[in-house]
Amino acid sequence: MLLKKIIFASHNAGKIAEVKEMLLPLGVEVCSADDLDLPDVEETGTTFAENSLLKSKTIAKYTGIPCIADDSGLCVDALHGAPGVYSARYAPNRDFAKGMDKLLDEIVKSGNPSRKAHFSCVVSLAYPDGKYELFEGRVDGIIAEQKMLGANGFGYDPIFIPDGYSCSFAQMSHEDKNKISHRGRAMQKFKQYLIDNL
Repeated sequence: MLLKKIIFASHNAGKIAEVKEMLLPLGVEVCSADDLDLPDVEETGTTFAENSLLKSKTIAKYTGIPCIADDSGLCVDALHGAPGVYSARYAPNRDFAKGMDKLLDEIVKSGNPSRKAHFSCVVSLAYPDGKYELFEGRVDGIIAEQKMLGANGFGYDPIFIPDGYSCSFAQMSHEDKNKISHRGRAMQKFKQYLIDNL
């Protein structure tokens, strides 16, 4: 197999659990940056792809082990695509309950009646020699009128209702969310890449 062991450049427990669960059937050992006590890589890019690559390339070069990383965020039409690449930092002290309050307030203040939004994710796979691959995923939906719809998920999941559904990401099971989420779609492309390169 192309990869038996990879590092996932994340300290986010929710993301780590999702990625380990998705790759388990392929027999790939996933160690997170948290597992290995690796430092955070500063996200200085202006796009999801730039930030994802910054993390995966840095960790792959540092450890000598192939690394995957993702950068993802919520893009709200009424806020001209914000918070976008700043989604985690948009939440005060990364407190997403406060972040959701802030987001809902800013949508009201914008005067734009649109509730349309989408989650985007770019997963990058970087090798120690500098080669890399990119896998993108997106899911469209709307922002709910109120926060805290459901107790599953993390981040902005409680206020995002994907198109074709009447429930938020946080009201879905992890399995159902992974099938349609932005990260799930990007990871499906990554999994197919692994299968194609067996």
